[in-house]
Amino acid sequence: MKICIAQIECVLGDINTNMEKISCFSSKASEQGFEMIVFPEMVDTGYNMDVIRQKASRWDKNSKTNPCNLIKYAGKKNKIHIICNISEKEDDKIYNTTLVVNPDGKMVGKYRKIHLADYPPLNEGSCISAGKTVTIVKINNIKFGLLTCYDLRFPEISRALVLNGADALILCSAWPFPRLVHWNTLIRARAIENQVYFIASNRVGTDDHVTFCGSSRIIDPYGVIVSSASENSESFISGEINLETIQKVRQNMPVFNHRTKIDKQPLL
Repeated sequence: MKICIAQIECVLGDINTNMEKISCFSSKASEQGFEMIVFPEMVDTGYNMDVIRQKASRWDKNSKTNPCNLIKYAGKKNKIHIICNISEKEDDKIYNTTLVVNPDGKMVGKYRKIHLADYPPLNEGSCISAGKTVTIVKINNIKFGLLTCYDLRFPEISRALVLNGADALILCSAWPFPRLVHWNTLIRARAIENQVYFIASNRVGTDDHVTFCGSSRIIDPYGVIVSSASENSESFISGEINLETIQKVRQNMPVFNHRTKIDKQPLL
């Protein structure tokens, strides 16, 4: 399956401009024959809690300017799967949500970010409510587990997705520059330890003094970097997801067969 990542910069608070960029990159991906395009985190509003609080959209509104509807339209117009993270307002709560749209323009899955980066200067908990369930979507016979940014630091969620059948993990992120080394280390580790493809889409640019480190990557199940982007510019990178590659890696090193359950015991 041919996939691509759009590593983009967003304009803080300018939903129309940001959605136009989603449409343009989706069109470019379709023209080049890709079956899926993955975007970073909070690409509708940009990444700032005050702005998200003001601009978060309700997905159930039948409006031509609704970001969820615009992404559905882009998927249908360009006949491509789109995986994209935007704000979602429901009742009095706001969620950081990744949605999956198919080439018919229908939403076939969504994931609300479980782990919130609730520390300065991010303070997500001041605005965003945490999700409660993991999500796997099946596209062209491949099962994709969905993750968002800070989830990367919690290996148990990636393992849970893989134990439930995920062949690849997709991460939509707005990861900041001070922790670039962590980014490069953790996305590769999640691929290696779970023997899956890891598709990591990150932002570039600066929102309210937080600068994002780009470096979007596609990693194969053996930990090899298939494709990578720069740290500071908009990019379009691509790769191919192959189930046979996953099977081969797992046959050569059957770590899942060697897992043992460790009972709780006193530490020595």
